[in-house]
Amino acid sequence: MKQLVWLFKWLLKAAIFFTLFAFALNNQGDVTVQFFFGTRWTAPMVLVVLITFAAGVAIGVLGMVPRWWRHRRAAKQARNLAATALATVTAEADKTPTPPPNGL
Repeated sequence: MKQLVWLFKWLLKAAIFFTLFAFALNNQGDVTVQFFFGTRWTAPMVLVVLITFAAGVAIGVLGMVPRWWRHRRAAKQARNLAATALATVTAEADKTPTPPPNGL
C-alpha cells in the first residue's frame, strides 16, 4: 500500500511537471508589461507568468510571517510553563513525607 501511494505521488508530480512544461512551450511568445510612467518590459509570456507566481508566493509568505512568529512565541512560552510545572511537581515529589503524629 505504501509503495502504491509513493507511485501515485510521483505520477502526480510528473503530470504536473509535464503540464507546466507544455504550458511553457505553448507560451513562448513575447508579451509587453507596461509599468507606470511609460516604462515597458518585453519578455516571454512564460517568464512573466513564473515571475508573477513567484512574487505572489513571496508576498503570501511574508504575510504569514507575523503569525508564525506569534505561534512560535506562544509555543516557547507553553514549553517553559510546562518545564516549570514539571520541575515543581518533581520537587514536591522529592520531599520526604513527614511521619504521622503520635497518638490518635
